[in-house]
Amino acid sequence: MSSKKPNPLAAQPGTQGIDPRGPRFGATITLITLTVELIFLLASPDALSANNSIVQNFATPAGILLSLIVIVFAIGAFAGIGKHPYGAIFKALIRPRLSAPEELEDPKPPTFAQLIGFIITLVGLVLALLGVTTGAVIAVAFAFVAAFLNSVFGYCLGCQIYVLLVRAGIVGRGGASA
Repeated sequence: MSSKKPNPLAAQPGTQGIDPRGPRFGATITLITLTVELIFLLASPDALSANNSIVQNFATPAGILLSLIVIVFAIGAFAGIGKHPYGAIFKALIRPRLSAPEELEDPKPPTFAQLIGFIITLVGLVLALLGVTTGAVIAVAFAFVAAFLNSVFGYCLGCQIYVLLVRAGIVGRGGASA
């Protein structure tokens, strides 16, 4: 008899699970891109300005990269974690070189985490386009911390929020994947 607690993120019997190493790989790429974004935002804080037009702020390296980050999060949140671009890279290049995972993960928590990442980085993008550099830095820093936790420690903050919301009855395992 095992006293091991069940993993609340494990795929339910009869459902299609994902390799839990895939989202962690994606978090590492996200961490790298968010690091570059923070460097862009902090290295030239005057590049984004409330005096500039939205188009001028968008045309900066910070505006372009943050837009791409938002798009990647949107794909993961709305198309599902199985369609995520970093997941495709993981499946094609990394997964074939690894042994099978010990258990599969339910795709709903990482998909929900992508939604949270999308919302946070979208807020950062809107603030960047409006020239509110400090607000953009704060939003990107929040996303950076979440990506760091997942990449380095395997702790998916968005997944844990999803589990808490399921336990509270706010979202259901059957219906709210994004």
